[in-house]
Amino acid sequence: MMKTRLRLLYLLVVSSAILSAQQPKKPTASEIHESIKKLNFLGSVLYVAAHPDDENTRLISYISNEVKARTAYLSLTRGDGGQNLIGPEIRELLGVIRTQELLAARRTDGGEQLFTRANDFGYSKHPDETLAIWNKEQVLSDVVLAIRQFKPDVIINRFNHRNPGTTHGHHTSSAMLSLEAFDLVGDKNAYPNQLSNVQTWQPKRLFFNTSWWFYGSREKFEEADKSNLLEIDTGVYFPSSGLSNPEIAALSRSQHKSQGFGSTGSRGSQIEYIELLKGDLPSDKSNIFDGIDTSWNRIEGGKAIGDILYAVQKNYDFKNPSASIPELVRAYKAIQNLTDLHWKTIKTKEIKDIIAACAGLYLEATTATNHASAGSTVDLNIEVINRSSAQITLASLVNPNGIKIEKNLKLDNNTDFEFKETLTINSNQKVSTPYWLTKKGTLGMYAVEDRALIGKPETPRTLSITFNLSIENLQIPYTKPLVYKTNDPVKGEVYKPFEIIPEASAKISEKVIILDSDQQHDIEVVVKAGRDNLEGYVQLAHPKNWNVYPEKQKIHITNKGQEDRLIFTVIPPKEQSEGLFTPMVHIGDKIYTKELIEIDYDHIPFQTVLLPSESKIVRLDIQKRGENIGYIEGAGDVVPESLKQIGYNVAVLKPEDISAENLEHFDAIVVGIRAYNTVEALKFKQQILFDYVAQGGNMIVQYNTNRGLKVDEIAPYDLKLSRDRVTDETAKVELLAKQHEVLNVPNKITEKDFEGWTQERGLYFPNEWSDDFTPILAMNDQGESQKTGSLLVAKHGKGYYIYTGLSFFREFPAGVSGAYRLFANMLSLGKNNIETNLPIKN
Repeated sequence: MMKTRLRLLYLLVVSSAILSAQQPKKPTASEIHESIKKLNFLGSVLYVAAHPDDENTRLISYISNEVKARTAYLSLTRGDGGQNLIGPEIRELLGVIRTQELLAARRTDGGEQLFTRANDFGYSKHPDETLAIWNKEQVLSDVVLAIRQFKPDVIINRFNHRNPGTTHGHHTSSAMLSLEAFDLVGDKNAYPNQLSNVQTWQPKRLFFNTSWWFYGSREKFEEADKSNLLEIDTGVYFPSSGLSNPEIAALSRSQHKSQGFGSTGSRGSQIEYIELLKGDLPSDKSNIFDGIDTSWNRIEGGKAIGDILYAVQKNYDFKNPSASIPELVRAYKAIQNLTDLHWKTIKTKEIKDIIAACAGLYLEATTATNHASAGSTVDLNIEVINRSSAQITLASLVNPNGIKIEKNLKLDNNTDFEFKETLTINSNQKVSTPYWLTKKGTLGMYAVEDRALIGKPETPRTLSITFNLSIENLQIPYTKPLVYKTNDPVKGEVYKPFEIIPEASAKISEKVIILDSDQQHDIEVVVKAGRDNLEGYVQLAHPKNWNVYPEKQKIHITNKGQEDRLIFTVIPPKEQSEGLFTPMVHIGDKIYTKELIEIDYDHIPFQTVLLPSESKIVRLDIQKRGENIGYIEGAGDVVPESLKQIGYNVAVLKPEDISAENLEHFDAIVVGIRAYNTVEALKFKQQILFDYVAQGGNMIVQYNTNRGLKVDEIAPYDLKLSRDRVTDETAKVELLAKQHEVLNVPNKITEKDFEGWTQERGLYFPNEWSDDFTPILAMNDQGESQKTGSLLVAKHGKGYYIYTGLSFFREFPAGVSGAYRLFANMLSLGKNNIETNLPIKN
């Protein structure tokens, strides 16, 4: 019963968090009262770390919901370099997903979200490497800018700046940059170009969110000097929501679904420790704001506003929130006279939302379609209702083109008004896409041309309706973005952002095409119409040594949203070669070369992304043995599709499909990345798989982490995983077992096959194994010892067991030739009709 109740609470909170990004909020009387408390607190905290999921949601939720401070998380990256447990998106698209997951987390725990331009290029072993790839000066300037914009009284670092090289380089770098920025933000000579838009600022304190883990053990932490530490009990309970702070924090952390960070809520006291790094130590060690004025008195003209609003808080009527509206309107008017623009902007937004909530105002502008192109016309439905006795009039509406529509309509209590309007979208309207992806950046940095966008979590919505309301005889404007609303037979009311898309977009159906001969090959180009009656023609941009027929093809698409599929014949060169192919859609005098990508998951808002439309086509010199591959999926990768590219028949196997009878049909079984971390049922299937190998089968297991293994034994012989990895994708690779079958047939593998690898060589290599295994390769990052566990091969009975931490799941989508050739050799083991080499002992 308790689990059911918590599940219902979870669904209510999370579904509300997801929808609140687009639909009007509908706060309860208790939530309104909590908002009034927050309105009366003028203090801010900035939490700083490196990636989505690094943030301490317990502390963020506590500061936001218990202390009532304005709280934000500055994530230096968007998490592009990680793995995706929910789908095939990686790199930029994964960054888009994780950005939205962070926003969903903040909607859950009450915080705000900020970023820098740093790109998560993957694991880094030292901050020196991190800051060289990131461009330290640019990222530091972004951290300084974030602090100057947010103006926190307190900054809290998630990581320790004092232990470079002992943890992820991004983590340490985030702390180092925060520490350096603390001393720069108040200096007018530091990044003076920022000061045309923001002012200098000096936070009062900088903390490090420490714990026993950073001390090595609980025992060492107990013995440590804690005189410089603050102790905060974040385990408080909120009767207004029926949830404890740790339960809210767990709901927040569970938004990081692409990383598999679902978290179970807890109850009771939970102590967080923060260590003072800069500033003065509070006398009250349970209060990070001790000695800082967080009342309205902190700003000029604030006392009079505080006198009004503290009385509103004290006299609030939970049965009739609208009774507070006259005094709230009086305070709103006074806030407009403040000279402190920072707090004026923040508190204006907060009090407007509270007034609307007290009045039960519902303001909405929806479209009849979820996307349109510039210059087109869309129908709008506008709804407005006042569900209170407050005197409210809709004076006018202002559409996205700035056209004012007079209404002068008295909004009587609980009388719903709907209006139909037509909007012609400006022909110069920019398309909807993440702003940090509009221009090609570097390995470590996003390129952002519009400096006003730096740090923002997403591209601002510019298409909106402004409702000019007269509330208690005072003009108050409310601006609402256009959204698309529809009814789903299962989900009910569903919202999507209203997006501007190009009139034409195109893609080649496959992002990587591997051709194993010089025979002609047909490829499919998909053209999507962003408007009705799209006419033009399509060409393919391609390398000079490749031929394409026909040179161009006409298109005519009648309806917006429809697709036309065209077949082009590609004739590859005789020798091994590779290149990028781009569809070019000619419409009038315009050429469109971008692909429209849609990301649709239930836990985040629908996302539209425009990226350069490129497919890599490789004329690959490759041979292979065997045809039928069984693939056991793990945490999500495109290896099955990639193997199909080179001619294998691939069947995806569910755990219940794994039986001796079924496995005998396959030439090899491949276990997907982190399958032993994510698929519980595999622990009951291991012996069947090992028996399959013993009977002559071939089994390839891709990387797993040593934490959270679901199986007792990952191999038929002793094998111990570690955290060893080689992050330099250009690191020298030494061929240890040069005569081994896996390096010689059917493809001769040389060091050249390791050129062009992306992001990393591999990760989570074994560091201990039995003599039954043969280590094939050696590699290492600069300054480290050789790692020989990236590819291990063992003969087991009549077959072969292979464990590899090489990052095939990254190399295949990038079309890395050598990765395909090596994997084909692994799949071909035992099928080459040659005398098997004796294993080379480790």
